Amino acid sequence: MLPGVYQAKKKDDTIYFRSSITYSGKHISLGSFDTEEMAHEAYLYAGRLLAGKEITLTSYKKENPVLSFSKWVSLINFRDNGIYIKTPIYLFQKYFHYYFSPENYLIFDTDDLFYYSTRTISRRGGHLFVADYGMQVNILSRYGIKNYAVAGRDYLFANGNTRDFRYENLVIINRYHGVCQKTKQGKIYYETKIHWNGDLLVGRYENEIEAAIAYNKAASTLLRKGYLKDYPVNYIEELSDSEYRSRYQVVDISDKIKVLKSLL
Repeated sequence: MLPGVYQAKKKDDTIYFRSSITYSGKHISLGSFDTEEMAHEAYLYAGRLLAGKEITLTSYKKENPVLSFSKWVSLINFRDNGIYIKTPIYLFQKYFHYYFSPENYLIFDTDDLFYYSTRTISRRGGHLFVADYGMQVNILSRYGIKNYAVAGRDYLFANGNTRDFRYENLVIINRYHGVCQKTKQGKIYYETKIHWNGDLLVGRYENEIEAAIAYNKAASTLLRKGYLKDYPVNYIEELSDSEYRSRYQVVDISDKIKVLKSLL
């Protein structure tokens, strides 16, 4: 058997070949291959990559190696930073890149390193997901951004880079269900709407907490009248239970919602 290669069998007895390399005392699997020669080629590529820094992340397309790009990133990061990470992460001093290709990557704070070093990011329909406890979770939710949120309306990237998910770069405008920040003649206000056969205007409010409570009150009113829908609830963490109840009682909502005919 060629160096760095060992033979294995699938459940149907099909033979395949695995490749691995040891570097800085760590045994690293390089993947599975159909032939012994391909597995050996992966081993040789890994050895070249780890031996010197002339091969970089951007060398991947030019080299066209048998190694996956994800493994390429992991090996280069291990070589340069002394830490082996299974996901395609390259570390910098206070942040890291999560790579999809040499030119396509996301930027995260080092506070998120453990999370993304143990989860693979998937892309589908312009959205970014990770598998978390058997469920697909939109990564925006990690930063307090709702699944339905729209960039530019509900949140912003402060430096204009939509790939930069560092906390200081994410500016959340609309934190609550049904609430949208508006500006009129230079003055900010918050507009609340709720969905029932289209969007119903709940009201316009001076602050987002009042607007969020108004959404909850409108949802409760509709549910009591038999307009059944799975309305989400706005949780106001900065208010105690008594403060919430007090503000809930006095917040006003649209008369159109108050006078809707009961379906019960």
